[in-house]
Amino acid sequence: MLNSIQADEGFAGASRRQMLKSALVTAVCAGLPAASEAAAQGGNSAAAAARPMSHSGGLSKGMVAFTLAHEQFPAPELIRHGASAEKAGFDVLATSDHFQPWQANERHAGQAWVTLGALGQRTQRVWMGPAVTCPTLRYNPAVVAQAFATLSLLSPGRIFLGLGSGEALNEQAATGQWPAWRERWDRLIEAVTIIRQLWTGQLVQHKGAHYTVDGKLYDPPAQSIPLLLAANGPKAMKLAGEHGDGLISDPQTWKQHKGEWEKGARSAGKDPGAMPVMVEAFVVVGEQSEAQTAAKLWNFIPKAFKGYQNIPDPAQIEQRAQTELPLPKVFGDWTVSSNPDVHVQAIKKLFDSGVTIVNIHSGQPDQQKVIEFYGREVLPKVRTQTAAG
Repeated sequence: MLNSIQADEGFAGASRRQMLKSALVTAVCAGLPAASEAAAQGGNSAAAAARPMSHSGGLSKGMVAFTLAHEQFPAPELIRHGASAEKAGFDVLATSDHFQPWQANERHAGQAWVTLGALGQRTQRVWMGPAVTCPTLRYNPAVVAQAFATLSLLSPGRIFLGLGSGEALNEQAATGQWPAWRERWDRLIEAVTIIRQLWTGQLVQHKGAHYTVDGKLYDPPAQSIPLLLAANGPKAMKLAGEHGDGLISDPQTWKQHKGEWEKGARSAGKDPGAMPVMVEAFVVVGEQSEAQTAAKLWNFIPKAFKGYQNIPDPAQIEQRAQTELPLPKVFGDWTVSSNPDVHVQAIKKLFDSGVTIVNIHSGQPDQQKVIEFYGREVLPKVRTQTAAG
């Protein structure tokens, strides 16, 4: 099928060149401050001081992220969690970006970009970005380009942009539109092209299959912003490899379809081994009773992208998940333990599989408990093992 980026023949060639150029500078941003600077700025744990560094100054191998779930917590709490996570030694803060929560009982859906802007003023060293924003329907790609260019100026060298093809509970609910999968990805590919072109600061005259842009960003990013694409199936994995600077996915998809992503990256002239891969890992610090409580809010997870993504009503998703997915099935693949070594080994296993950023997501109500446990018991051991390996 003809990609939407080919709709305007003259611009398509320039877009392709720009995309390949971006691939060559995959995940290259301004350098993170040195470990001693981080300690001076409030990253006072051993884990913070020993966080991995990259010679390129970008998103590096061996990073551990913490999920800030807008579905489960209001923005002021997420900002407190994010500041605590940085102090505990996490390297990245990944926010969800929703108009509505996945399930009605999650009860929240604050605006992610506002949270990121405020969070940048409460942190000094962590990378931050959405996992993920959909830049095609409720957000116009030109507005996404402008918003993240501005965020990159507020938090220089610390912003990444995760993009995906969306869910009906956000896009259809907010706009009334929910195209078929192929159109959603064509829109996403065209949006990626527009965002990258606008980030150059040059005049963009684009007339494509889905978007028309005739203008420029007067405040473009000072440094490159890594642009990661989310994928949850084999076709999407190949496209994400072809069009993204990196990947956002889940453990099962990564395990089953890693080869498709690598194939897509190589087809675009990129080295998948040099690209960031962020994989979300659900955890519970505690025992099965705590896992049961968390799983009630994340009951949909096993079918999130196996049908539930097409349902616009969070209450309906919640009802179907409760009927179709017993809680033990939901948390069966999670890391559930009070033993830090169990958590360390789960992270190490993902690193060994080629994942470069493990994104820790806990559905527990007491996020501070999780953050402190990881900062005190898990992250220092991960750093030691990573350095030794």
